[in-house]
Amino acid sequence: MEYAVLGDSGIKISRLCVGCMSFGDPASNFHAWTLNAEESEKIIHHALELGINFFDTANVYSAGTSEEYLGRALKKMVPRDRVVIATKVYFNEGKLSRQAILREIDGSLKRLGTDYVDLYIIHRFDYETPIEETMETLHSLVQAGKVRALGASAMYGYQFYEMQLVAEKHGWTKFVSMQNHYNLLYREDERELIPICKKQNVALTPYSPLAAGRLARPEWKADSKRSQTDKIAVSKYDATKDQDYPIVLRVQELAEKYGATMTHIALAWLFAKGVTAPIIGATKREHFDDAVGAFNLKLTAEDIAYLEEPYVPHKVVGAL
Repeated sequence: MEYAVLGDSGIKISRLCVGCMSFGDPASNFHAWTLNAEESEKIIHHALELGINFFDTANVYSAGTSEEYLGRALKKMVPRDRVVIATKVYFNEGKLSRQAILREIDGSLKRLGTDYVDLYIIHRFDYETPIEETMETLHSLVQAGKVRALGASAMYGYQFYEMQLVAEKHGWTKFVSMQNHYNLLYREDERELIPICKKQNVALTPYSPLAAGRLARPEWKADSKRSQTDKIAVSKYDATKDQDYPIVLRVQELAEKYGATMTHIALAWLFAKGVTAPIIGATKREHFDDAVGAFNLKLTAEDIAYLEEPYVPHKVVGAL
């Protein structure tokens, strides 16, 4: 396992992050393919065995049961200070208002069974709440010891930059990470958001690094339960299949060239682009075994250009 520091936070994270949207009670009607508590625990245990210490969940994943499963499992297996827990706020009543943030952090801490989270992420940009209100409230959580560091997720570059400016102006805590939508099939954030993050030493921790599996196999669709029922992934990727599938075939071609898997190629590309830790949403132990292998592969400049060449501009997916 490789490790890195999360932006300017001083927090040491593994360069793979466990995406905990895969965990939670299927009866919550969030996703049909989530793992129950026992299955989730097995995945979490295996991730820890591989040296992964970074776990990402959210208050809304499976109606809070993702946080519950993660918190209970980690408490059984590892001292609290040996893991980095991230959770999120936004898709809730009040979005990023002061009242909502204060309510939601306490709910998350209770479900996780911990006194603090290492990284508290705003899940989207809130058009309804003044930025000053949001940033001051988030800063108060850091001061209170409930949160160690702050992160943001999918939004436009100008929104992220404005929030950072407001925090800097008032001496409040700034964001140290950005969890955006980024992979070989979706690169729109290369225009503005990613350059802003790199200039400010904000760690990139993208979600959907394998395009919901489309970069991990030569077939566009699979027969897994997630592939058959994940309507969100369909909305993200299927409309541009004709433009994007040639990229998938190039990933397969390079995998054969290097005797690697397609996952290795897709993740190695992200690492070459400056990503700190992609979010791996896995439902099987072998998914993490596969992802770890990406550290053994270094793509050449020619490989990277070959993978990127077929890309065409896409409609923005992620930022609201």
